[in-house]
Amino acid sequence: MVIVSWRVLAAFFQPLKHFVVDLFVKVWYDLIMPSLTPKQIRGHTYYYARYCQRVDGKPKIVRQVYLGKIDDMVAAAELSHLPPQPLETVVAACGDVAALFDIASRLDLVPLLDSILPAKRHQGLSPGQYLLLAAINRTVCPTSKLQFADWYRQTVLTRLLPADPATLSSQNFWNHMDLVTPEHILEFENQMSLCLVERFQLDLRALVYDGTNFFTYINSRNPAELPQRGHNKQKRGDLRQVSLGLLVSADFHIPLFHKVYAGNVNDSTEFRSVVEELSTQYRQLAQSCDHITVVFDKGNNSQEAFETWQSTPFHFVGSLVPSQHADLLEIPRRRFRTLNTAGLEDVAVYRTQKKVFGQSRTIVVTFNPNLLDGQLQGLTQHLDKARHKLHDLQIQLQRRRQGKIKGGKAPTLESVQKQIQSICSAQFVARILQTEVRQLRPGLELTFRTDQVEIDRLCRVQFGKTILFTDNADWSEEQIVQAYRSQYHIEDAFKQMKNPHFLAWSPIFHWTDSKIQVHAFYCVLALLLTSLLQRELARQGEPLSINRMLEELGGIRETLVVYPRRQGQHQFPTATCLTHMNPLQQRLFALLDLQRYAPKPR
Repeated sequence: MVIVSWRVLAAFFQPLKHFVVDLFVKVWYDLIMPSLTPKQIRGHTYYYARYCQRVDGKPKIVRQVYLGKIDDMVAAAELSHLPPQPLETVVAACGDVAALFDIASRLDLVPLLDSILPAKRHQGLSPGQYLLLAAINRTVCPTSKLQFADWYRQTVLTRLLPADPATLSSQNFWNHMDLVTPEHILEFENQMSLCLVERFQLDLRALVYDGTNFFTYINSRNPAELPQRGHNKQKRGDLRQVSLGLLVSADFHIPLFHKVYAGNVNDSTEFRSVVEELSTQYRQLAQSCDHITVVFDKGNNSQEAFETWQSTPFHFVGSLVPSQHADLLEIPRRRFRTLNTAGLEDVAVYRTQKKVFGQSRTIVVTFNPNLLDGQLQGLTQHLDKARHKLHDLQIQLQRRRQGKIKGGKAPTLESVQKQIQSICSAQFVARILQTEVRQLRPGLELTFRTDQVEIDRLCRVQFGKTILFTDNADWSEEQIVQAYRSQYHIEDAFKQMKNPHFLAWSPIFHWTDSKIQVHAFYCVLALLLTSLLQRELARQGEPLSINRMLEELGGIRETLVVYPRRQGQHQFPTATCLTHMNPLQQRLFALLDLQRYAPKPR
């Protein structure tokens, strides 16, 4: 006789529930207590749990569960106290993509894009959904469109924005995006600016404009017009580049307008057309904010741009090229007034009026000792580098005169002068290093010296000074200086877009003008979502850099644990949870209320 422990039976029968039978037709039977029935098969005893009920007035077995031998039952009871061994785990990006998705939802970004952009046909996702995915991808993990679907599978976007990965092919993406024109983008930015004012109370009193460029690896024989060779700010003059003009708010560099233009067009030339477009597109913004000031630097100055500026509703704060206004630089520092505003304690200013670009403007000349120290340090580095190269050239010419170098083409006076010009090309270096090349009978001789008087004059007259000008005649010197200093917002935005890890413009995998335009569009959308997210956290008392913010949010990941199937199960059991969060991640998770996007418990 076999005795079975009730604890063993309880482990098996715990998951069983009451079997409810319609009381008006059948009889209620409590199936929590099934009968344990042994069977002898070839000398072995096997156990079954039998469930019975009356059918047509007669008892009948309605369910029978095989339990195995007594040893199997004991082993199962012992294992029931141990957690099941996982089969595998699947980890997906959660915190960063969910936070960006939430910002896009609050903006109604996808519906707005879909209302403006044309759709070729129903082909997977809508244009707005494609662009949202592209913007989030550029923000957290820049990839090519060939790797787009693989990245998507590894994020919680599969749950937040379900799509067949097959529809995320490069061909499907560009089937929609090839219909997007600069006019569509302008219309979107116009409507989005209004949305930002209404929903996020964006401060438009100070806007910042500037331009930059991004090098590409596009072949020189490619017929595209946007990629051109020019002065590259990343020192890659050997490659074709694309230029980007960007207008952002001084309130957390939120992009409001952008324009892509050819890499060989001067910033000041392009600024004139930008002013015209700003005037056309943003007059309604001036209705919601009666005093909008645009800040820009001296590289955008031109007579034509300021003639166009007169017809716009905007005010401005800019800077002038110091060498073009020697009279302002000669003003002695004793006539400057030191500012007392917090953050400007070291700044001294001199205010006057002067006719600039055909109009009388308010001029503020500033002196900052920190700027003087930085400029002097930079000049010293350039001088040391140039002296070293001139010394090498001097030795080379001496060795050739002495006959120690005989091979190659002998240097001429003209070729040496060109080398000296290249060596002394950095700002102010040619004025300070005085060089002389003399023709001797056996060859050429180079001598050079440092003009200390010129260094002293630069430190006294020019270094540390910035010349600002504005049409805000009623502004104080403090307001003008603080407005101009807001340029760091646009500089920070460009710096971020050149970061290879987050918000990366490069590498750009496209080589036609239309695709480059769309690439710039979703890069600017990425900056929009990220800047709004950073602003949201700062307003809730958690100011972080974009890099730190995305790193911490990116560390919040979703884990899917897959368990082996048991007998009778058709699917693998799973459990979902979030990875361990450090204290900062816990605060970010709570501040952004990301629990809404966390996996539901199963």
